[in-house]
Amino acid sequence: MLGLDTGQWEGNMTRLLSLLFHQGVLDEQFTKLQQLQDGSSPNFVAEVISIYFKETEKLLTNLRALLADEECADYRKISIHVNHLVGSSSSVGARRLRDVCVAFREASELRSWNGCMCSLAFLEQEYCYLKNKLHELFQIEQQSVIENGVRYLPFLQ
Repeated sequence: MLGLDTGQWEGNMTRLLSLLFHQGVLDEQFTKLQQLQDGSSPNFVAEVISIYFKETEKLLTNLRALLADEECADYRKISIHVNHLVGSSSSVGARRLRDVCVAFREASELRSWNGCMCSLAFLEQEYCYLKNKLHELFQIEQQSVIENGVRYLPFLQ
């Protein structure tokens, strides 16, 4: 990827974002988040997503602990954590993750330990995919900055 010009970097970012939108991983809320980024806050999206990742990892850890023992599962707390994940995923445009959380919430409302465990596994899988793809996107952007000396490069115009 070294030696690409600004247009090629933008093309790589656009292709990756198009894929993520096409797969339903991201939605229009992510685009709205990008529109808040400008020259005065060139790392805004990366910073918001970084906070989202840290919070999501804490919530996943808590959910794993709450579901560690089928007999002691606290479905009220599980629902609270999952509702938090629904809201934060919606706010950053993580559509597929939000949708998994909605199914997880339904399993917790039914007090289905097996349903919650399946939902948690699926949630962790979707989270890893989202995190890897957004990390890839931010690496492309950062490499563009390094290679081309561009201070601000929006993901999409």
